[in-house]
Amino acid sequence: MKYYSRHFVKPGDLNPAQRLFGGQLLAWIDEEAAIFAGCQMGTPMVVTKLMSEINFVSSASCGDVVEFGFEVVGIGRTSLTIHCEVRRKQDRELILQVDRIVFVALDAEGRPTPHRKAGMTVEQARQATEREQRLAS
Repeated sequence: MKYYSRHFVKPGDLNPAQRLFGGQLLAWIDEEAAIFAGCQMGTPMVVTKLMSEINFVSSASCGDVVEFGFEVVGIGRTSLTIHCEVRRKQDRELILQVDRIVFVALDAEGRPTPHRKAGMTVEQARQATEREQRLAS
């Protein structure tokens, strides 16, 4: 699991119990996961189709830094399925897991369309991403 981005937990992100509000964390996940999926699929035109069961394991407090990990676990013709974990950066304690988040690539008319990793296995997609990252650096 690679961790791609971080958020600083601020006072406005807290619930009445002074812990990170679950809805705020889910909004961050949806945005960060969409960026990750769009990069993998080769298009920013993606929509969230499904989020599987969400497992809140622990919490975060004001001042904590949370980081978002994503990995591709499934590839369809027009979709990409990713696994997400969120952890506290300071001690790497797991905060949340989402087994599956499914994104669908859309064309200019808003219809599902094939993406650049369609037809690849998860391993082929991982290798392609590694090649792209090497070429970009």
